[in-house]
Amino acid sequence: MLVASVVVAGCSPVPPPGYPGYVEAEYVRVGAPLAGTLARLAVQRGDQVRAAAALFALESESERAAREQAEAQVARADAALANLAKGRRPPEVAAVRMQLAQAQAALRQSEADLARTEKLVADRFLPPQRLDEARSARDRDRARVGELTAQVQVTELPARPDEIVAARADLKAATDALAQAQWRLDQKTQAAPVAGVVTDTLFQPGEWVAAGAPVVSLLPPGNVKVRFFVPEPQLASLRVGAAVTVHCDGCATTVPARVTFIAPQAEYTPPVIYSRENRAKLVFLVEARPAAPDDRLHPGLPVEVALAEAAQ
Repeated sequence: MLVASVVVAGCSPVPPPGYPGYVEAEYVRVGAPLAGTLARLAVQRGDQVRAAAALFALESESERAAREQAEAQVARADAALANLAKGRRPPEVAAVRMQLAQAQAALRQSEADLARTEKLVADRFLPPQRLDEARSARDRDRARVGELTAQVQVTELPARPDEIVAARADLKAATDALAQAQWRLDQKTQAAPVAGVVTDTLFQPGEWVAAGAPVVSLLPPGNVKVRFFVPEPQLASLRVGAAVTVHCDGCATTVPARVTFIAPQAEYTPPVIYSRENRAKLVFLVEARPAAPDDRLHPGLPVEVALAEAAQ
């Protein structure tokens, strides 16, 4: 009986050991969408930066000149639209009014001449053709008065609606060009999109930076994760969201974490996978994130991960 109890005890399940793994980080690499020479680098490797803190600046003389040109074009288009929205200048309107007054005086004179000519022709002191001449002069002066009256009204009116619509379109195009020039100028100076530690600077001031090339690499505290490998027989005991504990060399306490990803495919596939012995050789990648940022977990650090229930 004693021997049997020892054998049974030896066959009882043993808590699984820690799964091997390592710490990995998801870096935020900051670059500019435009190319240029690196003019200023505001951070160094190891600096702690806050969100929106300045990181680097590229030379921006061309972009600044383009922005100033766009501002001038906006001012010109705005002035043209304002000019079309109002009538002529007061001196121009006054000049047309004076011409109208002269035409009205000439009309009064021609009407008086016509009246006298009609009387003289009726009394046979003048031939009938003089009456025709007086009527023609009166009609001419009357038409001139009508023309200048219309010109006075025109000088007080704004431009035609189609011209105003075209001027507004020109102003909008100039405004959009200014916004684009301002955006290009702003992109030459980059700030930290998130808070974190500067893990690397990839260029030095004076070097040419291609468009989109990362200049500064940041590591936010929440972008650290643990990758470990679970043998195939223990994979069924893991679920996304399961609590695990992470142990590293020199750590006095474990770091709590939760499983966030389980690979759908094995990392190692032997030639024959049908026997139970070969199935045990399969390992699956699993990722877990710490419940809170921990300074002890550095990228590349080897760790061991165990299920929270097994650790208890």
